Amino acid sequence: METRLWVLIGIMVAVIVLLLWKIYVLHRAAGEIEDAFADRLLTDTNTLIDISCGDRPMRRLADALNRELRKLREKRHCYEQGDKELKNAVTNISHDLRTPLTAIFGYLDLLERENLTGRAKAYIGILRNRSELLAKLTEELFRYSVILSAEGSPGEEEVNVGGVLEESIASFYTALKERGIAPNIQIPEKKVIRILDRSALSRVFSNLLQNALKYSDGDLDIALSETGTVVFTNTASGLNPVQVGRLFDRFYTVEAARKSTGLGLSIAKTLVERMKGTLSAGYENQRLSIILVLPKGK
Repeated sequence: METRLWVLIGIMVAVIVLLLWKIYVLHRAAGEIEDAFADRLLTDTNTLIDISCGDRPMRRLADALNRELRKLREKRHCYEQGDKELKNAVTNISHDLRTPLTAIFGYLDLLERENLTGRAKAYIGILRNRSELLAKLTEELFRYSVILSAEGSPGEEEVNVGGVLEESIASFYTALKERGIAPNIQIPEKKVIRILDRSALSRVFSNLLQNALKYSDGDLDIALSETGTVVFTNTASGLNPVQVGRLFDRFYTVEAARKSTGLGLSIAKTLVERMKGTLSAGYENQRLSIILVLPKGK
């Protein structure tokens, strides 16, 4: 009787050991599938998921995931190709619009030299204003498509953020003065140095200043901190929290800025994110704040 008991105990121990081994193998296979699946989602590779164990259910799971990965890869390639073709089409169309616009301006110049009645001159003025607006929107669309189509990492160099900010504000001096805006500027005495794309940063500041011209009620505060955060704040009674939440959406415009494509802030956000920074907006007590956080230096 005692011998049988020991035999039964031995069998039970063996079964438990086998079960524990099976569980270990399944856990390892599940971990391999998890890691491989995450890697395949992040990288564009033809390598499929493979596991070290021969467990049939786990291998069937790996095969099923591989089938879905093939479908996902095909859809990704179709999307990337379509997206590339769309960007090229937008670039070409916006570029081709420049030729007829140039001709329109030329004929408008000729018409303005003629002896015209007051009403005709008024109509010519309207045509010129609309043509200039179309030219501006076409140029903005062209630049946006070029930025989206750009490949590779942005340029990197040591940039004095405060210096670039001052240059950008100076270039908008006339436009700000025409709007009656005298910006309150706060830049620390200590230089804020970051490793960035200087031209991209200058473009970002220009777009943020252009945004202030669109929405400001007549004031503008610009503050750069030593931590690399730049805040543009102005009163914008013509906006509301819902509109502010959509300011970075492509092609979104509000009534106060109906003469814009709505691409300025979207371009700025794209450039900032490529430089590993963040760009966000806030709205409180009718005050619009655009917060730019630049990455720390290397």
